Amino acid sequence: MTDHHGLRLLAVDDERPALDELLYLLRRHPSVEAVQGASDATTALRLLRDEPVDAVFLDIDMPGLDGLELAGVLRNFATPPAVVFVTAHDDRAVAAFEIGAVDYLLKPIRDARLAEAVGRIVDRAASAPGPASPPPAADADDVIPVELGGVTTMVPRSTVLWVEAEGDYARLHTTTGTHLVRIALSALEARWADHGFLRVHRSYLVSVARIGGTRTVGSGVVVCLRGQGECPPVELPVSRRHTRELRDRVVRGPRAALVGRGS
Repeated sequence: MTDHHGLRLLAVDDERPALDELLYLLRRHPSVEAVQGASDATTALRLLRDEPVDAVFLDIDMPGLDGLELAGVLRNFATPPAVVFVTAHDDRAVAAFEIGAVDYLLKPIRDARLAEAVGRIVDRAASAPGPASPPPAADADDVIPVELGGVTTMVPRSTVLWVEAEGDYARLHTTTGTHLVRIALSALEARWADHGFLRVHRSYLVSVARIGGTRTVGSGVVVCLRGQGECPPVELPVSRRHTRELRDRVVRGPRAALVGRGS
């Protein structure tokens, strides 16, 4: 990507003044061609899907998917961008470098340290075999880190049947049990939208592959999910704004496929 152009970067910070300052400082650097900004992980992943970058400058303490968790997602890219953490916390450096960060900058940012970080990205880009790539193909399995009692377990997306919102957290209902993670349901919706998951309610995200059908209850609709492993069958309410899309995916989609085979 940087054969004859400058660096293309993405800065992510949920505090607008901090993000604006970082964007300003990065745009002043002569090695930088373009910088985009995002205030949360969901927006960052959407931008990265459309436009690969050489590096991502990440804050750590963010709502929903935090910086360390987002960096873990970036590692699954076919060609991961470099990651530089920009944070006020001086106690997360070990965790940051364990997941492959190229640098760790403390706020307030000093020009000399920022220049050093950009230099490391330039060196990394120069030695890279090819341009940065978009996120992995749809059949690549994502994982969610779950911490319990000081032990971190990686839960594959493929084991998740449905997800329930619990405030700023989400409860994953999987074939191996339930897991509470500090990720907003909206973040998982954006992250898994292209991998067969559908929002059916403000509180529920479901795997389309696990849907056994729908039925009308009074004036509303519920979606029926098949059980598997330690996750029993369940019926979840569907909000009116999501009913049409659900029926399109569950009823009209398979019907169109059958008509296509018969023609």
